[in-house]
Amino acid sequence: MRKLIEQLAPTARCAFSWRSAVVFPLLLLLAGFHTSSTTAVDAAQVNQQLARLEGELSELKHENAMPALVLNRHRQSICFIYGVYSIVGMPGGEHRSHIQFSGTGFVAAEGLVATNRHVAEPWFEDDEAEALISHGAKPRLEKLLAFFPDHRDGVDLTDVTVSPETDVAVARFSTESVPDVAPVPLADSPAVAGDPVVVVGYPMGIAAMVAKSPRPVYRRLAYRKADFAVAKELAELSLIRPSATQGHLGDVVGEKLIYDAVTAHGGSGGPVFNNQGRVIGVNSAYLDGFSGGTLGISVSAVRPVIAAAQRKH
Repeated sequence: MRKLIEQLAPTARCAFSWRSAVVFPLLLLLAGFHTSSTTAVDAAQVNQQLARLEGELSELKHENAMPALVLNRHRQSICFIYGVYSIVGMPGGEHRSHIQFSGTGFVAAEGLVATNRHVAEPWFEDDEAEALISHGAKPRLEKLLAFFPDHRDGVDLTDVTVSPETDVAVARFSTESVPDVAPVPLADSPAVAGDPVVVVGYPMGIAAMVAKSPRPVYRRLAYRKADFAVAKELAELSLIRPSATQGHLGDVVGEKLIYDAVTAHGGSGGPVFNNQGRVIGVNSAYLDGFSGGTLGISVSAVRPVIAAAQRKH
């Protein structure tokens, strides 16, 4: 037996050596292939994730920069609207006179400023005023002016065209008085819930512009009545300056937009921009006690009013 083993040993050793020479490198090759394949797949997944993150980061940077971009491009075309009206012909010969109001507007077409109807006609949807009008009283618009940034004088707004269905109005102005203002671009596609928005306007009106003015101007104007004289002085000092807030569309219901970009009284009528810097709506109202309840009217409701105003001329 010992002799037989000694005779077979070289053969066994040769067989072992052959298997070692072939099987071990093959196992190593397969192991290396598996590792390389796994590494390639992992690298591809990482690259895809990085590309997605870079895209999201780029979009976030663009979104954060939108208020500044919108203001730099379009601030000259976004005006502060100041007006005065009276209600006359009430029973007993009484009347309410010199009721002041303010809001925001923007150049939506050549020679036309778009705003809310309740800005151009402040008695609209005012329950008290409408009750008087229903008893025979008549509103009389005494003054309706648009103050554009960097212009010393207010521009008359005339020939108001209103929507019979929505809180939208368009008024005409002389382009010769402000030749450097241009219409802001209106969006062609509908707004989508979740999209970022930028709202530009004059929330709190004269009071806010006085509050953010240089200290010497503030000290001089802070305790004066917020009237036409103060608005005129702010214009002469180039302090008619709109503000921008940003947020996201929470919902779109028909022609109504709901978003969380904050606003306040005086911001009504301001443009609501999308992430491409195009106007998707007109800022119109806000719900007290709910920061996500700012309301706007879709630009699709503005286009027919613009068309009606243009047909007049």
